[in-house]
Amino acid sequence: MNQIPVKDVTPKSKGKAESYDLYAKREHIYVKFYKGLFKNFRTISGFLMLVMFYGFSWIQWDGHQAVLFDLPSRQFHVFGFTFWPQDFMLLSWLLIILAFVLFFVTVFAGRLWCGYACPQFVWTWFFMWAERVTEGDRNQRMRLDKAAWSGQKLAKKAAKHTLWLIIAAASAIAFVGYFTPIRELSPAVFSWNLGPWETWWIGFLTVATYANAGWLREQVCIYMCPYARFQSVMFDQDTLVISYDEKRGENRGKRKKSADYKAEGMGDCIDCNACVHVCPVGIDIRDGLQYECVACGACVDACDDMMDRMGYDRGLVRYTTEHALDGGTTHIMRPRLIAYFICLCAMFIAFSYTLYSRIPLEVDIIRDRGQLFVEASNGKIENVYRLKLANKSQDDHSYSIEVSGIDGLSMIGASEVVIRSGELLDHPVSLQIDPRFLEKSNYDIFFRVQALDDEDIVLEQENRFIGPAKRR
Repeated sequence: MNQIPVKDVTPKSKGKAESYDLYAKREHIYVKFYKGLFKNFRTISGFLMLVMFYGFSWIQWDGHQAVLFDLPSRQFHVFGFTFWPQDFMLLSWLLIILAFVLFFVTVFAGRLWCGYACPQFVWTWFFMWAERVTEGDRNQRMRLDKAAWSGQKLAKKAAKHTLWLIIAAASAIAFVGYFTPIRELSPAVFSWNLGPWETWWIGFLTVATYANAGWLREQVCIYMCPYARFQSVMFDQDTLVISYDEKRGENRGKRKKSADYKAEGMGDCIDCNACVHVCPVGIDIRDGLQYECVACGACVDACDDMMDRMGYDRGLVRYTTEHALDGGTTHIMRPRLIAYFICLCAMFIAFSYTLYSRIPLEVDIIRDRGQLFVEASNGKIENVYRLKLANKSQDDHSYSIEVSGIDGLSMIGASEVVIRSGELLDHPVSLQIDPRFLEKSNYDIFFRVQALDDEDIVLEQENRFIGPAKRR
């Protein structure tokens, strides 16, 4: 069976004990500029992610910042929705859904997330662009690094690192702008009027972005990201991965465009190393499937371009499956993929319904446990309650409070309250009733809290009313 080749990196023993360095010294990767279909896809996806990251904090929604995580107030505003720490379950639910999306995509097409949407690689490609516009393409950068220090080399290096720092600082400010209102943060940055919290995080994130995307790059994926380690367990023979067609490509060798290479027993691979020169993690896809591969499609574009120049068919390096390489049929609709899809749809529908039907009001009723009941001066039986009312919307509201469950029950205290956006109100309420209406000592009662300006904001909560025990 013609399986996708997998590179064996196990050191070969020579009959004696040997020691190996488990962390190889990093070799600098000089990525060559190229064009192609998959690069266009990645450019579009990366551009959209950068626009969302830098732009969402500037969007205003009903007079508020559309996306703002207000930690001091413990409120999280997301496009008209306000979430509180009590809504943590929704966040957990969302993370589970995103995990299933990742599993589904991985089973279907491998590490598409890494190659096209992972923030580490989106910023890495951004920094590579800055490197290319300041120092030139691959060969120019290699010559520059080997050259002796000069004014020109110093100027190019300074321009590159300055541009890196600008991008890193802009990213840090944009990130902190989701926790401190960006329209207040930006003027404070340029006027050097930042608080200690903002100063620390902007500085830390600037350094982290500069180091991760500028210096570490693929090292983050290879040594720090766990996804590269467990992604292979989700692959099967129908998973779409990037692979080199060994049957078609071997034997490799350089040749003239007009040469009859088939007669010489050579394959389509001209051993130009174009696929290696464009790889952002520095691997040779011809060595087989490797955990470092992020499925970005760079090698596919480079190889297709070289095949076009030589007049050969495209697809020597391509997205394919083990079944396809073996001449069989790829089965897209398979049990595991269908199961992931069904679970994903069910969770998404349930989450959407919960989010849509969510009421931006929280009511917590605490009955006074110090005394079961008291007899008021007017002879009525009285129970005392504390209503904790939280307005979880982004607008102020007036609320009415009603009680039902026992005939003759009256409420002592304000029946209408005004609660500002994000405010938690502690509202005391006393309920009284004439003893002659009490046929038993324990009743279920219902508190109803209704927004006067929005009939959809209403909550009803059950509690207990305690009276004196009836003598037989």
